[in-house]
Amino acid sequence: MVSTHAVQLDTESWLASFAHIFTPAETGIVQRACHLAESLYAGKKDVIGTPLMQHALGTASILSGMNMDHETIAAAILQAAPEFMVNWQEKIRADFGANIEALIEGISRLEQIQRLGRDQLAKDQQAMQIESLRKMLLAMVEDIRVVLIKLAERTQTLRELSGASREQQRLFAQEAHNLFAPLANRLGVWQIKWELEDLSVRYLEPALYKKIAGLLDEKRIDRERYIGDIISRLKQALDKAGINADVTGRPKHIYSIINKMRRKHLAFDELYDVRAVRILVDDVESCYAALSLAQSMWQPIESEFDDYIAHPKSNNYRSLHTAVRDQRGQAFEIQIRTHEMHQHSELGVAAHWRYKEGGKADAGLDEKIIWLRQILEWKQDIADTGDLQEQFRNNLFRDQVYVFTPQGKVVALPNGATPVDFAYSLHTDLGHRTRGAKVNGHIVPLSYTLQNGERVEILTAKIGAPSRDWLSSKFLHSSRARAKVRTWFKSQTLDESIAQGRIQLDRELHRLGVTSVNQEKLAQRMNFNKPDELLAAIGRNEITLRRIAVALKAELPGKLIEIARPSSRLPAERKSSTGILIEGVGNLVCRMARCCNPKPPDSITAYVTRDRGIAIHRKDCAHISRIKENHNKRLLDATWTEPEKPQGS
Repeated sequence: MVSTHAVQLDTESWLASFAHIFTPAETGIVQRACHLAESLYAGKKDVIGTPLMQHALGTASILSGMNMDHETIAAAILQAAPEFMVNWQEKIRADFGANIEALIEGISRLEQIQRLGRDQLAKDQQAMQIESLRKMLLAMVEDIRVVLIKLAERTQTLRELSGASREQQRLFAQEAHNLFAPLANRLGVWQIKWELEDLSVRYLEPALYKKIAGLLDEKRIDRERYIGDIISRLKQALDKAGINADVTGRPKHIYSIINKMRRKHLAFDELYDVRAVRILVDDVESCYAALSLAQSMWQPIESEFDDYIAHPKSNNYRSLHTAVRDQRGQAFEIQIRTHEMHQHSELGVAAHWRYKEGGKADAGLDEKIIWLRQILEWKQDIADTGDLQEQFRNNLFRDQVYVFTPQGKVVALPNGATPVDFAYSLHTDLGHRTRGAKVNGHIVPLSYTLQNGERVEILTAKIGAPSRDWLSSKFLHSSRARAKVRTWFKSQTLDESIAQGRIQLDRELHRLGVTSVNQEKLAQRMNFNKPDELLAAIGRNEITLRRIAVALKAELPGKLIEIARPSSRLPAERKSSTGILIEGVGNLVCRMARCCNPKPPDSITAYVTRDRGIAIHRKDCAHISRIKENHNKRLLDATWTEPEKPQGS
């Protein structure tokens, strides 16, 4: 069990421990960071009452245990410096270099996002919202070391949490459980993951934690004696078989015990892996040889075997797991892996250092995380590059941007999204009524490109409509939002499209010599539910006249219908009862516009109105001049013709 008592560290003796790890110059940087921190933090405490210097050194010690570089250690020590320094960026850059200044800047930005999301997280425990906040934290950092510093700092906070108020304990424990332990798991930093999980459950479920801790402690001596005997027998058998191996007892974490008991509905005594050993060998072949040997010594439990070497977990964890029973029927677990697998499983991304040039991340988050854990390699591979920041640059989460609503909810949008995209992602009606936007309290243009972590507020009209300008990428980056705008405009022009479609259908029926047709059946034949849907599609030019002719021929099998392209010329002579031909079709109901009162032989044009049918205007009518600018598609060619005489006259 990890002790949660903060350790008082003597700065100078602590610094001496780096002499065999870093060069004198690197050790000097860490030493200067300590001296500056001591002067800045003197007499100051963090939010739960721990002296700041003690907290900083505790955080740095965790990172040191993860074999992190001197820049990461120095940045961890100085992460609270911005609170106590004026123009801190310039001073830190001058004294410690641009890389350490950038790391501290990244930590500060992460702190701001954490504070913004904390209130919403307390209210909204939905998995989707928590996941969005995790993604935001990863997307916010340009250097993945920032996340590792934050994970170490949260671990140190939980170690010191016993003296905090009950409210603070629950707040920090819940945040660690929801945000930071899963991030540590994704990145493969299992040392931190296990400690965050155990410490968070200690404060979230204190009674259950104490019960399991008591059960573990109660049988600890017997269990240690039993495991010692197993280790001795295994080591002897492995040596005899010529397998070079390290065999140790494996600590069982309280959170994982609770989790397994709940998941499998087991009592504490029914768990196989409370007693467990781990075998570390040199290569994969030795893993399977050790497995065969162990299963020949004890009775294997078939349902408790997992081969994570042949089939690694999604976080790239690799190992062999088996459970066996001894001669008395007592069960215990054996894990077998190579030293390299163990290093990876214990430290994950912290065990890797050099950025591999090239390669492309997959779209899914899990694939990105796996890649993120593979893009860093050992420190010695880049010790002489002199540019660690570029090696650690995180470019894997740039396909999305994460922003906050005014209420603190996280919204994920495509990279390049604007406030209009944001509005439509929340609600279609909000998008339609958008008239302006504020980002972090400041008015911005609707074409503004949103950045990670910004708080966005939409300014709306009570009744509004989208602009056609929004259909350009300048205002809308999301195809989903553009589709919503197009749908709105399509619905607004429905009456116009139906009227246009009716005219075109009448004209085609006239050309084909069809005097009547059941439009209901024709629409169904062309896969539309109603005639108006067919007419609207024709009016929007979504249906070709040839398709109409083919459908008519199928609908009227006894009728001779010519399937050909319609003539572009008007018939030589047409008659109309109204005295007007509209695009070659007579007998369409129309009225004379009062604004210009056209009469033969005035040049005329037809205008399809929204709700009053077709109006005939003079071509030089001022109203028509205005219409041409915005509604040109609603204008149809029209000519005078001699009216047909009524029959019998």
